[in-house]
Amino acid sequence: MRRVLAHPSRESFDLAQVLSALADPVRLDMVRSIAASESDLDCSALAAGADVSASTISHHAQVLRAAGITMTEAEGRHRYVTLRRDDMEARFPGLLEAVLKAHVTAPARGVSRGMASGAASD
Repeated sequence: MRRVLAHPSRESFDLAQVLSALADPVRLDMVRSIAASESDLDCSALAAGADVSASTISHHAQVLRAAGITMTEAEGRHRYVTLRRDDMEARFPGLLEAVLKAHVTAPARGVSRGMASGAASD
């Protein structure tokens, strides 16, 4: 049975914390991968496509959860992550979609896009 890990209420989202969380290229790739997924995404799937260690992915997942961008459910040793689209939209209308759209049209230099697309690094 899954249990939802602690995450902030919609009302407590802080714009500076959300923007800081989204400013990191690895976290932005993670958000893009989660957004592209049709259901919740196992953190091991995020780690498999990343150019960073599993512990680094775990840290980044915690930062995203603390900012309110994602919700994480635990089942045994697995962690399943979903975007809190409705909560983000209610608190900061258009922000998440704008960030995702900008990220797709203007990817950061030097960052592998392999997590979301399966493409090889430059």
